[in-house]
Amino acid sequence: MADHSPQSSSEVHGDEENDSPIEEVRLTVPTTDDPTQPVLTFRTLILGLTSCIVLAFVNQFFIYRQNPLYISPVSFQIVALPLGMLMAMTLPSKPIKVPLTDWSFSMNPGPFNLKEHVLISMFAASGANNVGAVHIITSALAYYHWTIHPLAAFLLAQTTQLLGYGWAGLFRKYLVDSPYMWWPSSLAQVSFFRALHEKEKRHRRGLTRLQFFLMAFVSSFVYYIVPGYLFPSVSTVSLLCLIWKDSITLQQIGSGLHGLGLGSLAFDWATISMMGSPLTSPAFAIFNVLVGFFLVVYVAVPLLYYNNVYDARRFPMISAHAFDSEGQTYNISRILNRENFEINWAAYDGYSKLYLSVTFAFNSIGLGFAALTATLSHVALFHGQSIWKMWKSTGETLKNQLGDVHTRLMKKNYDEVPQWWFLIILVSMVALSLLACEGFDKQLQLPWWGVFLACGVALVFTLPIGIIVATTGSAPGLNIITQLVIGYLYPGKPIANVTFRNYGFVSTLQALWITGDFKLGHYMKIPPKSMFIAQLVGTMVASTIYFSIAWWLLTTVEHICDPSLLPSGSPWTCPMDDVFFNESIIWGVVGPLRMFTKLGNYPEMNWFFLIGLLAPVPVWALTKTFPEKKWFAYINMPVILAAAEALPPVRSVNYISWGAVGLFFNFYVYKKHKGWWARYNYVLSAGLDAGMALLAVLLYVTIQYKGTFGPEWWGLEADDHCPLASCPTALGAKVEGCPVL
Repeated sequence: MADHSPQSSSEVHGDEENDSPIEEVRLTVPTTDDPTQPVLTFRTLILGLTSCIVLAFVNQFFIYRQNPLYISPVSFQIVALPLGMLMAMTLPSKPIKVPLTDWSFSMNPGPFNLKEHVLISMFAASGANNVGAVHIITSALAYYHWTIHPLAAFLLAQTTQLLGYGWAGLFRKYLVDSPYMWWPSSLAQVSFFRALHEKEKRHRRGLTRLQFFLMAFVSSFVYYIVPGYLFPSVSTVSLLCLIWKDSITLQQIGSGLHGLGLGSLAFDWATISMMGSPLTSPAFAIFNVLVGFFLVVYVAVPLLYYNNVYDARRFPMISAHAFDSEGQTYNISRILNRENFEINWAAYDGYSKLYLSVTFAFNSIGLGFAALTATLSHVALFHGQSIWKMWKSTGETLKNQLGDVHTRLMKKNYDEVPQWWFLIILVSMVALSLLACEGFDKQLQLPWWGVFLACGVALVFTLPIGIIVATTGSAPGLNIITQLVIGYLYPGKPIANVTFRNYGFVSTLQALWITGDFKLGHYMKIPPKSMFIAQLVGTMVASTIYFSIAWWLLTTVEHICDPSLLPSGSPWTCPMDDVFFNESIIWGVVGPLRMFTKLGNYPEMNWFFLIGLLAPVPVWALTKTFPEKKWFAYINMPVILAAAEALPPVRSVNYISWGAVGLFFNFYVYKKHKGWWARYNYVLSAGLDAGMALLAVLLYVTIQYKGTFGPEWWGLEADDHCPLASCPTALGAKVEGCPVL
């Protein structure tokens, strides 16, 4: 850790009364500060902007590919440390005068310090933070073949990301300054940074973290030529399909991409880490996810499918697509007017109601409803009393202008961000949102009142959800609420639906991300204005990069997102956007009124709201009845219910491989080799991510960009060779490429 000034250390005494009222904070966060340390330095800007640009480029580039890759900020947090130390050793320290001003700066103001590192991580987090508006742009251009003006699309990307600053500014006093809003996720980051900045001694015959990172990086870089170019089929190996090539049922059971995944394997880090790096997920969370996955995939789905619930056997067992009554992919062009891009209800009534695969209906819709209410119930039962006490204490603390040692140090040593900075962003973003929606021939379809209503939803929900996140670490998903509201009020307009979702849901997520980062900076004693600049610049740069990469690929990769027209071996299948597009049909084109009431096929899905609400009650009762059984507290019903919600676009093989690798490292290695785990676990994750990402980008810009995806042979197919796994099993069902039973 960096040295701290004697004066600031003497300000605090470490006793509970003068520390934090939260024990976890007292045990984790130091009560000292050195306000003389440089923070927003040349090194910070160079490494921060580089991390932001690289992560935004890679994450958006990969999201269109068969195995989407998400590189978390943790990777660059690890890489930034040796780079920052290298810059401190090599850059000149002589002040550089800015022409025509009296201002000067140094490229090397001293040793690379912890505060610089934290601020760089905020830039990196901006780059890793997905821009939801890009899914709207992709759906419009690649799936609906609807025209969106590039300026309207750019404004959509920027405004949905920047609106969150307005909500964060309104509520930061409650969510950041209050010592009772302690943000558990920020404490994990504090521990991580402190571990990285401890002086490291090289063990005999051991490797430093940097040496280990380089070894993992080179190994990952070299190996990825196999799944990325020479042998894409190794990404998912489904053993049952290789043995039984003519059995629909066995391929449904064995396919890792299109079925239950029994016996499927992955030899590709992109497949293993599609749900995020398994090395960074705690073992108890992995257990909960796997329990939910096994209950859904190996119990509920087979029972529902083979008992033909909702005519399940007329459709694939696992699919995110929408279908008509004949089992064919729903022909959306038959019900949408091309002139105004709205639904033709007469054409809809004359064609077919909308059908879903039983997995998508039960898992993504039903369990999505259940997970929402289960989160509310779980938080109320397990954390309700403490949240209420903390909220009352927050009111008293703010009223009397009191705070813990961290708040006092921040207010004494640094200037606060003026409230009008946030208000200017809020007003300007609302105005630009109205321009994006009402201008450009109303291509986004959302009227002015929809923009204001979405902002109202975000305004109402940001504070209560923020309180839940700040005190428990979990949050209910607001996306379902926004989709239900606009789906009932404004059906038949798909782009309007997803645009409303973004302005209501994504801006709330942004606000929570911003306030969470402010709390991290609060704990690490980062000047608030420096934090604000890093976040704002990072968000604007990242949004621009995400939009630019998406627009570039959408306009240059022929037949992107259409696997039926893509050449063999092409990875541009867009699994994430495929699900988003089909969800826009459900919520936006047809709407919840004609899906989840008696007018549609799935009115029973509404019972899942009640099921989710009641699900945490038995677990809570067990923890109260048997307090000595500590493991009951690790059962998290919201996580279990939502565990398989991402299936699809996440596939069975992703869950299986992610869980196996995660449990090996975070349960077995953590238990048996804790020293190795503490030293190398996160470094290994960063090295595997970075090596694979670099080679994948190099392959594309040098070879694949020209349409060469690898040598022509059986293993070039980016699939698991289970063609029958997506076939229906109903008698007489006719689907191209499938046998008729």
